[in-house]
Amino acid sequence: MRGSGRFLVNADSLSVTYAKIKIHRTAAPGTPVTLRVELVGGISYGRVVTQHPRRTFGQWLLRRPASRPSLTD
Repeated sequence: MRGSGRFLVNADSLSVTYAKIKIHRTAAPGTPVTLRVELVGGISYGRVVTQHPRRTFGQWLLRRPASRPSLTD
């Protein structure tokens, strides 16, 4: 199980043949989870990738981190 930010991706039940799985972990343990995704079944000749939030050109140019959406309901 790995997560990136407020998302958690569980690929433990995924059967892999000639495929690549790359799941980044960026959040500290204990971070509240908003979305939980479980990958089950099999994959052949493919890849599964989770990515960090992308920065806009202005954020990249000014070396600012990617903005994260607030959870104000």
